[in-house]
Amino acid sequence: MPRKQLKLEFETYKKRPRDQILQSIIKLQKMHRQGLLGGEVMPEDSNPNLPKDSKTNYHYFTLPMALNYQRNSYKLWQAATKTFNDSETLNVFNPKIVLEMDNNDLKDALTKYKVALQPTKHTEIWKKICESIYYLLDNDVRNLFINNNKYVPDILNFVQKKNKKSFPYLSGPKICNYWLYVMDQYTDVKLAGKEALTIAPDTHVIQASIRLGLVDQKLQENGNIQDIVSNEWKRILDGTGVIPIDIHTPLWLWSRGGFIAIIGNQSE
Repeated sequence: MPRKQLKLEFETYKKRPRDQILQSIIKLQKMHRQGLLGGEVMPEDSNPNLPKDSKTNYHYFTLPMALNYQRNSYKLWQAATKTFNDSETLNVFNPKIVLEMDNNDLKDALTKYKVALQPTKHTEIWKKICESIYYLLDNDVRNLFINNNKYVPDILNFVQKKNKKSFPYLSGPKICNYWLYVMDQYTDVKLAGKEALTIAPDTHVIQASIRLGLVDQKLQENGNIQDIVSNEWKRILDGTGVIPIDIHTPLWLWSRGGFIAIIGNQSE
């Protein structure tokens, strides 16, 4: 059946029993593996194809992530690739050089292809993270993982607690967890303790969670909805062997694609 003809499975979005939610998640994961949710090309697939183990590759997937907030992720990473491939703007991915750059030059480089949508604020965020990479990690993001034995709880503690102000936006609960997931996928780092990565509750994931009945729709306007969704997924998935961050992409694609009908049997 063509995707456009599929209808949403749920008419109302009230909280549902745990077993029903788990059945739906298993089906969504299968649909994702089969390509029924789309996502053959993810936002981060727009990259310069650097060696996975290189310092530059680690920096490429770190710096733009801090600006990945309330914007089109595909356009962000397309802009990042254009910025990297342009010899006039390439240096923004080298923290040492960034710290030597004039602020206006840095701003011009980051806005040329619209990596920075808010010229002043986004330039400040970029420079602050470069400063932290240079001084705290000896100009190499790979040291964050080496120094913390690639162990997620210790990495989160370093970024989100010990040095929270040194990593603006990147240290936030949504971006930080998803950033580590991306690093695990697009660099050579193989993280340990990934069960500590919570789901990244952006707009799409929140909407998908409401549609599945994880939380009542009336909580949508709650100022703590991100924490509520994250904690509920952790509770629901506890003991299932499913890591919360691993369902981020199926939920994100399901929402972005307009909530096509969930199909398939658990046993299939």
